[in-house]
Amino acid sequence: MTQRSQVPGSDVKPWLRPAPQGYLFTNANIVDVQAGTISKSASLTTRQGKIHSISQTVPEPLPTDLTIVDCQGRYLCPGLFDAHVHLCAVPGFGDLSKAFGNPNDVHLLRQPYSAAQMLHRGFTSIRDCGGAQLALKEAIEDGVFPGPRVFISGHALSQFGGHGDLRGSHEPTECCGGLHSNNHLGRLCNGVPECMAAVREEIRCGANFIKIMGSGGVASPTDKLEHLQFTAAEIQAMVECASNAGTFVTAHAYTVKAIRHCIDNGVRGIEHGNFVDPPTARLMAEKGVYLTPTLIAYAQMASDRWKGYLPPESQSKNSQVLKSGLEALKIASEAGVTMCYGSDLLGPLGSAQTHEFALRSHILSPLEVLRSATVNPAKMMGWEGSIGQLKEGFIADVVILNGNPLEDVTVFDRPEEHVLGVMKDGRVYRSRWNALPEDADIPVRV
Repeated sequence: MTQRSQVPGSDVKPWLRPAPQGYLFTNANIVDVQAGTISKSASLTTRQGKIHSISQTVPEPLPTDLTIVDCQGRYLCPGLFDAHVHLCAVPGFGDLSKAFGNPNDVHLLRQPYSAAQMLHRGFTSIRDCGGAQLALKEAIEDGVFPGPRVFISGHALSQFGGHGDLRGSHEPTECCGGLHSNNHLGRLCNGVPECMAAVREEIRCGANFIKIMGSGGVASPTDKLEHLQFTAAEIQAMVECASNAGTFVTAHAYTVKAIRHCIDNGVRGIEHGNFVDPPTARLMAEKGVYLTPTLIAYAQMASDRWKGYLPPESQSKNSQVLKSGLEALKIASEAGVTMCYGSDLLGPLGSAQTHEFALRSHILSPLEVLRSATVNPAKMMGWEGSIGQLKEGFIADVVILNGNPLEDVTVFDRPEEHVLGVMKDGRVYRSRWNALPEDADIPVRV
């Protein structure tokens, strides 16, 4: 009998794997993102997929049941967390209309590729803000294919004509249940009863949180950025239903009016927030509302490389939000708003996922940027006791770097050059360093 056949449940799920092997990393510089310090020449041990110990000494004698890796002064950092992605917006199409509007089989069969690429860049956790479904999340958790830990909102909730409604002005109204063919991003709902039903449906289908569209957006064809979406009663009803299920609502919102409308009615997170002003930022800080800017999305869509990707009606909106985005970052930081890392890149633009680090570094310190991609989103999702830091008892999500991210956070922008290894749940999924073999192969029973 093979070791794999002894894994509980593997007769039914043959892709299940034995527990990950243990590691002892020695001579490592360990990044403490909470304190903003480096533990030099330290040792880190993993067992059963978790961090077992961190010490300034090397155990003697050396344990024989662990794989020993001499880091020779390289840096160990917590796995990264991208808090705003859309896995269903897959590569392979040359214009924005196909980002959310391709057949279900097409995007579903391409999502494993996109998920693996994110993991290989160092993102061991992601928060999908519209489109990814429970089957994908479960497949990654089971080890069917490699990918980051996924937190899903299911479908983003939108009013008719809102940011989640991808129909053009001349297309007919469809029914039923708010789901429309070839729109994998959103579920449409109008009025309190439909909004309540939509939240309950997404929770039933495995949503970890609820995403609503609180203002117009760049990618949607019929709404303006300044449009206010959903009524106070609708938002309050959705917030109450989410709270009853033990979770929260985050809102796509650009303008001050939209941000305040959402916050005043109980929303706990704001996505984008490009036009936030100082008084509104202070309100967010006071109420503990999270902000997830997504600057790289606008920068990429405005670049010469992707000229023509956006339709004309979206290009002007993109220019508006790009111009104000960096200023909003500064305003939020000065007000003490807790910010999370987000990329929001659609289709082939996803290859620039790490470039948000460089954009934010123009305004924020390396530590602020790194916290936004580790401890802050972990706390937002209620996982601050499990991920986002390198601490004893935490899940062993580790990125091995050849540079100090507290001095230069843009090392993450060039993963092929600086990200030497990516460990998730104690398994090495990607290695660009001979001293660290990959050990997270997909099992095949023969």
